[in-house]
Amino acid sequence: MGQGYSSSSLPGLVRGGDLTLALPDECLASIFGKLGCHDRNNCSLVCKHWKCVDSKSRQRLVLVARSEISLWFPSLFARFSSVSVLSLKCSRKLVSVDDDSLARIPALLPCLKKLKLKGCVDVTDNGLLAFSLHNPPLLGKLSFASCGIGSRGIVSLLVNCPSLTDLTLKRLRKLDAESTPLSFQHQSCFKTESNSNTNGCYSYAKLERLCIKDVHNARLFVPLLCSSAQTLKTLIVCRSSGNWDSVLQSLQTSSSSIVEIQMDNVQLGDPGLVAISSSCPRLQVLYLSRATDCTDDGLSAISNSCRKLRKLHIDSWSRFGSRAIGEEGFLSIATKCAGLQEVVLMGVPITVISLNALATICPVLERMALCNTESVGDPEMQFIGAKFNALKKLCIKNCPISDTGIKAVGEGCPSLVKLKVKRCRGVTKEFMWKLRMRRRHLMVSVDSGSMLVAEDEIDERGGTVQTAVLPPKSRTSTSSSRTHDVNVICSSRGALLLRSRFENALRLNNNNRRRHN
Repeated sequence: MGQGYSSSSLPGLVRGGDLTLALPDECLASIFGKLGCHDRNNCSLVCKHWKCVDSKSRQRLVLVARSEISLWFPSLFARFSSVSVLSLKCSRKLVSVDDDSLARIPALLPCLKKLKLKGCVDVTDNGLLAFSLHNPPLLGKLSFASCGIGSRGIVSLLVNCPSLTDLTLKRLRKLDAESTPLSFQHQSCFKTESNSNTNGCYSYAKLERLCIKDVHNARLFVPLLCSSAQTLKTLIVCRSSGNWDSVLQSLQTSSSSIVEIQMDNVQLGDPGLVAISSSCPRLQVLYLSRATDCTDDGLSAISNSCRKLRKLHIDSWSRFGSRAIGEEGFLSIATKCAGLQEVVLMGVPITVISLNALATICPVLERMALCNTESVGDPEMQFIGAKFNALKKLCIKNCPISDTGIKAVGEGCPSLVKLKVKRCRGVTKEFMWKLRMRRRHLMVSVDSGSMLVAEDEIDERGGTVQTAVLPPKSRTSTSSSRTHDVNVICSSRGALLLRSRFENALRLNNNNRRRHN
């Protein structure tokens, strides 16, 4: 009792002194980590102590990779020697860092774990080869977008980077133009003494994740997929032309370890799905978005072999009136994959029959989205409210539902925590307010196209429209004050566009009236 702290008991706590000197460097670094990039850069200029702490604790660095910045690499990386994530971005219209600059990075940043190059058109295969010869021991993730590299540079990285597990390739025009497969037939020319193998077999490709976007030659990746089949966990292909059926069929020679496949806007049909079913028995996540030739037959093959499926996303689409994925294919998945936790269906005409199988056989289903289908109406919504007790998140988009269906979901689904409704014209603003008042812990997200929004309720925050659903006005009350504001998020930018056009029209009309007067 009566004890106090003197200025000598805590170093730095002197009258008029710097109170932050009493903070441990780890605490100060944690504070810096919660700041934005601009604020953190300013903090490093306050004093030498803060600059030293920031330099040692900085883990991520994003640089505009113009050619002139390469002169500052030694001093810059000497200051931030603990950086583990480096991102170099440049416009394709400008001169970027070159091969020599890239080759110096492993020696300057020994802790580098992730490297991302975007728009560095002056980086070529020679630069990647020189970079890889340093054998960066911790480098696990690489991402290249709009760079001037080809297959030779990519193979050199796969051979000489022992920890590489994640590779992302986007918009590599040189790789398309060369038409040279990512083959390890001549990998000996990239080897160093540190990774030489006595039996001459390639044993360096330990990829766990491969992401391919806007690379328009599917056959280039056949050797890479075959060599990485035993370690690859995730395969993502987006907007990449070529016959992906034949690529996936090349994996049928042996069982793979793939657990996640995402195919978005690619040429893929039932032969590819059959190949997935036979070579990926451990598959847990399947995304099929605008695949050209997939039908119910291919999805049935998936259901017969991939019984561990947890997430299913289907954006059904057919070209020239051909067959597409329908209720029969989804029904086969629902009846055979009891571990489904997330289902997203776009354009798939499902009915109560499929929903009944889903509710009965998949008791752990927590997230479901039904979009762009005329078959989902109020009867289906009533069934969802009555049967889906474990459902936590539900999204309904562009379906002919009304307040009756929303009411059924609100009165049922005891575990529901988030309800999202988009472009459903039958849902009214008044009922959404009643639903929110009845279930206060339910987060309701409504697209602005689903209901009329008053002008003074619209608030633009970073391209998002947020509004408060108001209680219905009493016929006898003339008060215009708001009560019981409810957070209902409107995520469509269409409301802002309509608002701006209406405002311009009103201003033009007012100006014309003034001129006439």
